[in-house]
Amino acid sequence: MFAIVAERYQYVVGVDTHAQKHVATIVNSRGVVLASREIRVTGPQMNSFLTWIRKVTDNAEAVLLAIEGTSSYGETLTKLALASGFVVAEVKPPKTKSRGGDGKTDRIDAELAALSVLRLPVSKLIIPRDGTMRKSLRILLTARRGMVMRRTAEKQTLIALLRGCDLGIDARKALTPKQYTEIAKWETGVGDDQEQAIARFEAKRLATGIVESGLVLEQNEIQLAALVRAMAPELLDAPGLGPVTAAQILCSYSHKGRVRSAAAFAALAGTTPIPASSGNVTRHRLNRFGDRALNGAIHTIALSRMQHDDTTKAYVTKRTSQGQSTREIRRSLKRYIARRLYKQLEVYNIGC
Repeated sequence: MFAIVAERYQYVVGVDTHAQKHVATIVNSRGVVLASREIRVTGPQMNSFLTWIRKVTDNAEAVLLAIEGTSSYGETLTKLALASGFVVAEVKPPKTKSRGGDGKTDRIDAELAALSVLRLPVSKLIIPRDGTMRKSLRILLTARRGMVMRRTAEKQTLIALLRGCDLGIDARKALTPKQYTEIAKWETGVGDDQEQAIARFEAKRLATGIVESGLVLEQNEIQLAALVRAMAPELLDAPGLGPVTAAQILCSYSHKGRVRSAAAFAALAGTTPIPASSGNVTRHRLNRFGDRALNGAIHTIALSRMQHDDTTKAYVTKRTSQGQSTREIRRSLKRYIARRLYKQLEVYNIGC
């Protein structure tokens, strides 16, 4: 049998985190509340809080901190606690049903955070994600998503403008990078009427933003590639993987030990099959659950391999001859890719 938290740790400190203050409650292994405290989110206050824990628990070594939001509001406290030698686990906010008739306060949430882990097997504790390289990947990916969304909106706005005003550009098809550069170099306000002048100015502004964001995205991809090479040197050599998809896979995988098996990683990616049989038809459909960003990365890899990888194209041809649809083939391929990626990542012993 696996040891549970109440058997391994004498005390559990539940922490409900917020932007300006945290609330903590200490319980013993039997679930008895020993003390509670509110702390401000400042360095001196949090250091004082860790000293307070040692005082209440008589410097016991078997103390577990159960902190909500270890990678958001509780990130600073988590780093201080780990640096001070405490064991930290991440807990999820309590669900409404678990509150019963007690209502909701920060103190209640802190107590529920501590109680929620007491009966968990120690092996099931969620270890906080750590490491500067993984966090750098996450920052770059988040920035990239925002830039791509803005760039797409600017492209759509520019095309709509060119289709509504005759500025000498055929916008019936998608514009080429060369055309964006040409529009960005336009001179405005020279010999045009008011409508033309305003339209040319807006077209130039939008095209300039598109060109500049393209250069920033190229730099972003270079940074992602460098980090991926440092964390998993051979990952980019796999067919269909680029810096962006590889970075997302590393972010979702996080570190060795977070996911227990290849099947679990496939489930995390939302690539496990869901039965969709009826009558004499036996089939499975795509999974709509799991980490959608990870699923999107694997989907991109699958599409790339189906178009450019000879082995994958042969597999698609074989399955098509057996009567499977393109969607069913892609579902099977995505699950295979997820499991293979997990086995490859486990070799690197990534710890960040």
